[in-house]
Amino acid sequence: MAKRDYYEVLGVQKNATDEEIKKAYRRLAKQYHPDANPDNKAEAEAKFKEVNEAYETLSDSQKRQMYDQFGPDGPQGFGGGTSYGNGTYTYSTGFDGFSDFGDLGDIFSSFFGGGFAGSQRASRQNGPRKGTDLRYDIEITFEESFLGTEKYVTINRRETCDVCHGEGTKPGTHKETCSVCHGTGQIKQVQTTILGQMQTMRTCNNCHGTGKVIKEPCENCKGKGTIKKQVRVSVKIPAGVDDNQTIILRGEGEPGENGGAKGDLYIVVHVKRHSVYTRKGNNVLCDIPITFTQATLGANLRIPMVDGTEEIYTIPDATQPGSKFVIRNKGFKSLNSTGQGDFIFTVQVQVPKRLTQEQRELLTKLATTMNEQPPVKKRGIFG
Repeated sequence: MAKRDYYEVLGVQKNATDEEIKKAYRRLAKQYHPDANPDNKAEAEAKFKEVNEAYETLSDSQKRQMYDQFGPDGPQGFGGGTSYGNGTYTYSTGFDGFSDFGDLGDIFSSFFGGGFAGSQRASRQNGPRKGTDLRYDIEITFEESFLGTEKYVTINRRETCDVCHGEGTKPGTHKETCSVCHGTGQIKQVQTTILGQMQTMRTCNNCHGTGKVIKEPCENCKGKGTIKKQVRVSVKIPAGVDDNQTIILRGEGEPGENGGAKGDLYIVVHVKRHSVYTRKGNNVLCDIPITFTQATLGANLRIPMVDGTEEIYTIPDATQPGSKFVIRNKGFKSLNSTGQGDFIFTVQVQVPKRLTQEQRELLTKLATTMNEQPPVKKRGIFG
């Protein structure tokens, strides 16, 4: 089933500002939160999830750029990146509920009462949470960016423990309900003030808001449910990828919590400089040296292509230095369409550094027929 357009989900235009997107999200999150729709929780949860997914993408400038280019269903997306590196990676923080607004539960509490904020915090602790996204910087050649390639990268990431299968408990045992908060993850406190009794909720210190405690932790992962491993991942780099673009490998990040989805792996591509070719948009640019006679009389040139083949191109007579010629559809493939750039070469007339006596005499005769000034005669060391 195709996903709805994220801008349509939030009810904003495609040129909406970050502030407009944030306001739309806050309004819809309050409208569709399950705790605010006790009579229709299933439909509210579905819409609430859809709103969160849309905001997670559109509130991130990089993800929004990739969404605008490829839509929500593309397996790979492209965006900006920074700095060169040889196989270095860093962590990036995943989206975590309402953390972008501070404690948005406090805002909700003004509408639904103090208990709502506590339940919201508890649901963040106990509900499914997506795993952490990872980043890896990779360097490829100009030819690889032109043709596409497949690379294997080795990353360090947390993997689900194969002994306890992510539960964190010793085999044969299970997590137990917290005896302090009785599984709610929250502790209710009632204080008497001059204004009367005030009820507040705080996170349970015993279970840290999870509602569960581990009496006998797994010896392999020490109760964490995950262990650090080196993993080899295949990366398919499409033809036409440009410098500093990003490839997203869905589900190749770290494991989620409480049944949440795995994070993603962001591969930032860096393209090495080439000694002959340069890139401008999807066009390939290069200089081709030619001789004085080729420029004057015209010639059939052998033009080396990026893919290793050759193209025969005929330049006309009286070609001037710096003239540009275009070979259509021999440039980079477009990532988001079936189009292809062009191969554009500039001719550079080479002047010979040494001439034989016969060649000098021929050029002298040519200069005479063209009414040019006589050439400078060579002189010996004695004049």
